[in-house]
Amino acid sequence: MLTDKKCKTTKHNDKPQKLADSGGLYLLVHPNGSKYWQMKYRIHGVSKKTGEEKKLEKTLSFGTYPLITLAEARDKRDNAKKLIKDGIDPAIAKEDAQRERIQNTKNSFKAVAIEWHDKQKGRWSQKHADIVLHRLDSDIFPQIGHRPINDIEAPDLLEALRRVEKRGALDLASRCRQISGQVFRYGIQTGKCKRDIAADLRGALETRKTQHFAALDTKEIPEFLHALERNDARLFARTRRAIRLSMLTFLRPSEIRKARWEEMDLETGEWIIPAERMKMKRPHIVPLAKQSTEILKEQELETVYINSPYVFPSLKDPRKPISDGTVNVALKRMGFQGRMTAHGFRAMARTAIREKLGYEPDVIECQLAHKAAGALGEAYNRAQFLDQRKVMMQDWANYIDALASENKVIRAMFG
Repeated sequence: MLTDKKCKTTKHNDKPQKLADSGGLYLLVHPNGSKYWQMKYRIHGVSKKTGEEKKLEKTLSFGTYPLITLAEARDKRDNAKKLIKDGIDPAIAKEDAQRERIQNTKNSFKAVAIEWHDKQKGRWSQKHADIVLHRLDSDIFPQIGHRPINDIEAPDLLEALRRVEKRGALDLASRCRQISGQVFRYGIQTGKCKRDIAADLRGALETRKTQHFAALDTKEIPEFLHALERNDARLFARTRRAIRLSMLTFLRPSEIRKARWEEMDLETGEWIIPAERMKMKRPHIVPLAKQSTEILKEQELETVYINSPYVFPSLKDPRKPISDGTVNVALKRMGFQGRMTAHGFRAMARTAIREKLGYEPDVIECQLAHKAAGALGEAYNRAQFLDQRKVMMQDWANYIDALASENKVIRAMFG
């Protein structure tokens, strides 16, 4: 039998040498000095030459010495002998295992996720595609990316998501679960896994208590209008116009601050926001009340020589819009911190238009660029409510003016 010393000290010569151990195991020493563990064995099979069934003599390789030690080679020999005893050819079993490893690599969670991402990114903006891939790279792949997707269980994915939770990123953990679920569903569709284990984790993650954007009550609108007119906060004119336009159109803050002149038709009184700028990725028609048109004309006069595509350009760089914090900072300076936000104009308008002006929810939600709230649902697109919305937007602007006028009368009477 071999010893480790003999394996180590045997020198190569000009012919291959076989150093026998036991049970068919030997160390083959090549003339170039490399040493390979091999095993001779016999097993019942079919001859490739004659097609006859008979005992076949075959050779099985276990790897190189000293990477595979003598003890490890003997363990491999013993495992092979157990397979032979059960009528299994260890060489064929080795080939099958290698094919399975290759297939598992192709069907790893990471491989399937990358394939899914490639299929989807044509439908997404480049920014969204980059964000999804970054979330996978940072939070999912390091934990389960190398695993065959069909072998991953719910606790495995949960462990990866818990790591995100521990950073306090609760919303991100939920989003990572959703992305993973989409990958698993793609795996089911392509036959690479049997089920979506992300679905088993619904309710397993921590959730952040919903916090609604602060918004003024209808009765507080006159106070706000007075503060905006008085301008004790010394806001720039364009900032005040952005606030007024936010109130009159109740668009999302990003839709206001990134407004472009090419989207405006001041003659017909329509603002058409392209799909790529909308949250729902559908173009949105905003009927402009006379008051909104006047605000835009004032802003046009101020920016006519700036040569900026934006309605509300940055003071520092006209090639960029005002920052996303401009309106919120202005509201804070006006004394409405905790009471009003840039996004709060949407909730304020929705409540006041419904309660004070009596408009149907479908029309209001349509103007908010939400899915229609009533039974008509998506059967009505944004253009089909256009006539009602034109009247509603003018009524809303007139209502705001009436509150401002009423406030002026009260101030004149009582100082």
